[in-house]
Amino acid sequence: MSYQNVIPAQLALTPLTTTIATLYTVPTNTRTFVKDINICNTTGSAVSVSVYFVPSGSSYGTANAFLLSYSIAANTTYHWTGSQILLSSQTIQGLASATGCTIIIGGGEAS
Repeated sequence: MSYQNVIPAQLALTPLTTTIATLYTVPTNTRTFVKDINICNTTGSAVSVSVYFVPSGSSYGTANAFLLSYSIAANTTYHWTGSQILLSSQTIQGLASATGCTIIIGGGEAS
């Protein structure tokens, strides 16, 4: 498969909860390019956030942590830009130490 057709996409726009949740799953026969991640803390206190890029058939943990217990100050936004490639059926999972954070993930899908 050549993966020459790349379509820009908003991969996730969701609040983080205190329980691990799947934020995005790479579709079958697709590769996903993660370009940026924004996490907005709308609370009056710092919140720790963890984000994982989990291989298909695996569980989240330190072996696939992208951000691990990263503290985001009150009323601020964490912004990451770079490039990460996820393969078919991989997931992005995340959680926060408290409610009040929203995560937005942008990139593209190639099929």
